[in-house]
Amino acid sequence: MATTTAVSPAAPEPQASISSFGRIMGVFFSPGKTFEDIVRKPSWILPILLTTLLSVGVSFSINQRINWRDFMSQQIEKSSHSAQMSAEQKQQQIEGGAKFTPPFTYAIGLLGPIFFALIISLVMWGAYSLLGGASTNFTTAFGITAHAFLTGLVSSPLFILILYLKPYGTADLDNPVAANLAALLPEESAKWLVALCKSFDLFTFWTLILLAIGFAAVNPKKLKGAKSFTIAFTVWAAFVVCRVGWAFIFS
Repeated sequence: MATTTAVSPAAPEPQASISSFGRIMGVFFSPGKTFEDIVRKPSWILPILLTTLLSVGVSFSINQRINWRDFMSQQIEKSSHSAQMSAEQKQQQIEGGAKFTPPFTYAIGLLGPIFFALIISLVMWGAYSLLGGASTNFTTAFGITAHAFLTGLVSSPLFILILYLKPYGTADLDNPVAANLAALLPEESAKWLVALCKSFDLFTFWTLILLAIGFAAVNPKKLKGAKSFTIAFTVWAAFVVCRVGWAFIFS
């Protein structure tokens, strides 16, 4: 009597991992597959390095294209305490600002990218755990956030270009790229309204979309449909409320 031998199904071949440089490109052209790969094998060094290099480049350009004495003078005149200050006090603040602002700008450029990536990672890690039930480790959350922040590869060069296209000392450091609704407001608009309109920013929304795609890859079953996007934009809305409230109170 012939006997048959049961053949066990072949084990699925492991997916080939996307290279670090491939992930950089993938964030822009195939974010879904790219973030799935990041969740399987988290990484963050290259995106943080690239955004830091560009951030330092922005700092260098600002120091080259902004007259800090004029800038400090304008800020003092806009201040509500300006009328109470003597000419000597104003001059001391102008000189102090002109001296210490350039190195401070470089410090922000160097440390800002990793600092803000860490803060946003912690916030999103907590939000997706509490609101979405998508538990993961911090390394994965940081890898997702670091890659979502690669929108800076577009916004930072635009900022640098604007600094050099505009006449020396005329760039608006409060809203340099002007990719938000605040660019449409008149100069005398209320501070709370400016803060609100600044929040409706093209690059902010792009980053939020990438964060939502990234964290959805952590647990597609729990974060299916629009749930991941709802969590990301809920966090953003909470930030906007705090930002507008702060501007209203201190305006």
